[in-house]
Amino acid sequence: MNPERSGEHSPRQHAARDRAPLRRAQLLVVKLGTGVLSDPKGGLDLRRVRRLAEQVVWLHRRRRRVVIVSSGAIGAGMSRLGLRKRPAHIADLQACAAIGQNLLMSAYEHAFARQTFTVAQILLTHDDLRHPQRRENARHTICNLLDRGVVPVINENDAVSYAEIKFGDNDQLAAMVHELIRAHACIILSNVDGFILPEASRGKGRATGILPTIARITPEIERHAGDSNSHHSVGGMRSKLIAARRVLAAKRPMVIANGRIPDILPRLLRGEPIGTIFLPENRA
Repeated sequence: MNPERSGEHSPRQHAARDRAPLRRAQLLVVKLGTGVLSDPKGGLDLRRVRRLAEQVVWLHRRRRRVVIVSSGAIGAGMSRLGLRKRPAHIADLQACAAIGQNLLMSAYEHAFARQTFTVAQILLTHDDLRHPQRRENARHTICNLLDRGVVPVINENDAVSYAEIKFGDNDQLAAMVHELIRAHACIILSNVDGFILPEASRGKGRATGILPTIARITPEIERHAGDSNSHHSVGGMRSKLIAARRVLAAKRPMVIANGRIPDILPRLLRGEPIGTIFLPENRA
């Protein structure tokens, strides 16, 4: 299998061309996964939250607007309650979300305040984004906050929702928000380095299983996508592929990268070939 682009140009030239949309992007949705925001014990990694906030502020000061879609509330609540395994019952998950959401926003508030930036919390459900009037209200709120230089932090309203907390995840929410505000790119930061092929499918001469570019989500790509095996989160690569399809339908790129890499956001937007970029076919 060769899902990457082929041609007469060098790999470096291909990488530069494929990453050009990121260098031009001015409005971004950045999803921060639970694995990025959590410490080894499952609680919030406050140092990493601060470092990611510094990167977002760096981008804002260069006229790149960022909307954060954040996971981590349920994991933070679990940690506060001393739970090591994600609860199976919806009511327990909702309780964890109610506790953890406050902890999560407190971490963001302190991290951005150190940079003299203001954050705003927006809690959404899938119903909010399906209902025309509520959807439009959400869009106006997000855009108004961005115009005021405020960083919106969006999460699913897990404390009151049912379907989302059981079946959904924030990869899907990030793609829906991207579509809502017509962002130029969607960046999914998790604790994986990109879309990774198993060793048997890597092909001759491939030293790493990470695909730097995916131009089309083929059935073979889908077969290699798995679900999350984390005790603190849902989702996984399968969910990210579903999100990628939604972003690509809008003729925009999506990136999966490791949020633990230092200065990951500035490096991605400078065009460095980190992680995996999904590119729309026949893009404008």
